[in-house]
Amino acid sequence: MDLPTLQPFFEDKPELLQEILDRYPLGGRRSALMPLMWEVQRAERHVSEARLHEIADIVGVTATEAKGVMSFYSTFHEHPVGRFHLQVCRTLSCKLAGGDELYRALVAETGLVSGETDAAGTFSLQNVECLGSCGTGPVLQVNDTYHERVTRTRLAELLAEMRAGHEPAPTRERGGDNVSAQKAARAEPAAEPAAGGPAEGPADAPADAPGGSSDEEGGAA
Repeated sequence: MDLPTLQPFFEDKPELLQEILDRYPLGGRRSALMPLMWEVQRAERHVSEARLHEIADIVGVTATEAKGVMSFYSTFHEHPVGRFHLQVCRTLSCKLAGGDELYRALVAETGLVSGETDAAGTFSLQNVECLGSCGTGPVLQVNDTYHERVTRTRLAELLAEMRAGHEPAPTRERGGDNVSAQKAARAEPAAEPAAGGPAEGPADAPADAPGGSSDEEGGAA
C-alpha cells in the first residue's frame, strides 16, 4: 500500500523562506529556527515531527537541537491546538487579580483542563507563564490576541463570539495614554463653557471637585 507523502511546508513558499533567511547574516541561519517554526504553526496549529526535521535541515541544525528550542517555549505546540487557543496567565499578578477564577470558569465552560483540546477542534486550554500585561490582569490570550481585565461577564461574551465562529477583537483596558478604543468611543465630549461664564468641570466630577459644587458652597448666600 502506498502511503501519502507529506509535501515539505516551504516547498511552494520560496519567497517567504528567503525573506525569513535574509533577516539574518550569512552563517546565522540557525537564528531563523523560531520564525520558521512560527510560520508552520500559524498555518497548521502545531509543529509536527516531520516539519521539525524540515526546518532543522533548512537552518543546519539537528532535529534534536530544534526540538530542544521548541520544547523550551510554551508558545510552540507538538500537537494541534484548537481553532481558539485559550491561554490564561498563571503568574502572581494575574492570580491576585482573579486569574485562578478565570481559569476555573474556562474549565467549567469548555470541559477542558490545561493541555487539552476538545473533540471538535474548536477550543484548547493552556495555563501559561507571564504574558507581560501585569497591570491589566487577569489576562486571557486567544490565539495571538490579548483580552485584559476579563470579568466573568466579559468571558461569557468572548466565548459566545467564538462559538459563533468569530475571533473577538482585542480587549484593551490600559490607563494613561493607552486608554482602550472601547472606552474612548464611549466617552462623552467635554461641555463647551458658556460665553463669558466660568468653565464647567467634567460631567462626572465629584461634588467637591473644582468646577462642581458642594452642599456647603451651594447653599443660599
